[in-house]
Amino acid sequence: MKELIEFIAKSIVNAPDAVVVTEEENEQGITLKLQVADDDKGRVIGKQGRIAEAMRTLVRVKAAKTGTRAILEII
Repeated sequence: MKELIEFIAKSIVNAPDAVVVTEEENEQGITLKLQVADDDKGRVIGKQGRIAEAMRTLVRVKAAKTGTRAILEII
């Protein structure tokens, strides 16, 4: 999942070197934290949050296939 989010984010932003995805596991499931440059936050979130919501949907579907829960946070 980490690689999927990293690939999508690097495809969207102007500064792909600034994309950092960290993965934390806890009792509720997996939390993915996406960090991008300040100038690229708008690109990752998208108009009315559509891109961010699409990435969150992909993460949830992939997690459901493995039998876990996953959350995407954009920092």
